[in-house]
Amino acid sequence: MKWVTREKVKVDRVACPWLIKRFIDPEAELLFVPAEEVLEVAEREGAIPYDAKGRGRYDHREGKCTFEVLIEEYGLDDPALRLLADIVHGADTADRDRTPQSAGLRAIAEGFHHLDAPDEERLAHGFAIYDALYAWCQHTVRSKSETWRWTSDSERGTSNPRRDL
Repeated sequence: MKWVTREKVKVDRVACPWLIKRFIDPEAELLFVPAEEVLEVAEREGAIPYDAKGRGRYDHREGKCTFEVLIEEYGLDDPALRLLADIVHGADTADRDRTPQSAGLRAIAEGFHHLDAPDEERLAHGFAIYDALYAWCQHTVRSKSETWRWTSDSERGTSNPRRDL
């Protein structure tokens, strides 16, 4: 199946292709086009439009980013994916303090944007980043000996995570 979204991918538009290729449609053909062409290309190519500023089949809705919407729509009931979705949500929306990892993911995505890297390069690097984050999420979910807890600025005077053993 073909999937189409806006070019110049960032957080959600890297996370979604990763999710699509890893969990939804491993044979997916991913298309990246100017924002104003997403629906036209979707119709012409028979592609599924996503993260298209409210015009895609899968898009931000009800306070969720597109990554979260895809997880919900495809019934992906993996606790590690849900944790990753929290990280992506914080990096992609105004809810910046959702997780401590969100700020780092946002900074990396912005860095690729400022490098003006082509979408294919952003995806290649981004998939490695999301593979690593997903592995961390799997470990965190499985781990019984430690927990990660976000400690607020008011509690610690910083915005750093605290590892509780």
